[in-house]
Amino acid sequence: MEFAVIKTGGKQYKVAVGDSVKIEKLSGEFKEGDKVTFDKVLLVDNGKDTTIGTPTIKGAEVKGTISEIGRAQKVIVIHYKQKSRYFKKNGHRQPFFKVKIDAIK
Repeated sequence: MEFAVIKTGGKQYKVAVGDSVKIEKLSGEFKEGDKVTFDKVLLVDNGKDTTIGTPTIKGAEVKGTISEIGRAQKVIVIHYKQKSRYFKKNGHRQPFFKVKIDAIK
């Protein structure tokens, strides 16, 4: 079972072919069905030998397809100071991309 560790959006993800991964929104214009390439590959394991990057592997890339673009559930943010009539309430929905991994090279 071949897998790789990629870095995107300030986070690291362990991915294999056929996996669906929820990642941070990528900058630029994307729509569902678009192909994306991750070139920051930190590790590749093909079952027999493991390649570890320093910090990334040159020439290695992971290809995927955007299957969903959405926003996560709402998170309520409250700022409150007692005895001073200070209360602020905000909602936040973090955007995400759901990517299906097609190939590891």
